[in-house]
Amino acid sequence: MSKIEDFLTAQEEQDIINAIRVAEKNTSGEIRVHLEKSSKTDVFDRAMEVFHYLKMDNTKEQNGVLIYVAVEDKTFVIYGDKGINDIVGKDFWDDTKDAIQSQFKSGNFKQGLVNGILKAGNALEKHFPWQHNDTNELSNEISKG
Repeated sequence: MSKIEDFLTAQEEQDIINAIRVAEKNTSGEIRVHLEKSSKTDVFDRAMEVFHYLKMDNTKEQNGVLIYVAVEDKTFVIYGDKGINDIVGKDFWDDTKDAIQSQFKSGNFKQGLVNGILKAGNALEKHFPWQHNDTNELSNEISKG
């Protein structure tokens, strides 16, 4: 098994998917998680490539958020779409980053992602509240590369 397959158990992946569902209940924002063995390029540039590859830039309000994790590189990026970045400050993702990082440092990868997803959902809710006609525009499944 490669590192990517060992990173999370099937149950942990399901817990993360459930956290995405919970986080998206109160926001029109869309959250995805993508795992890769290594970014092989600048991690931010790679997160942006994956964001576009997953068509996360096609949401109606441009409010998609990708949590990109390069497992072997031991790094991650929180990448928000233009609709978010146009209205929030540069430190908007700091609480989300800290929630993930504190758990990752202890080897609690699932909990770090769950905490980060829930923080992201709460942050998005303030600027992109759920509306009656909202639909889930993106898959909640974890993608892997």
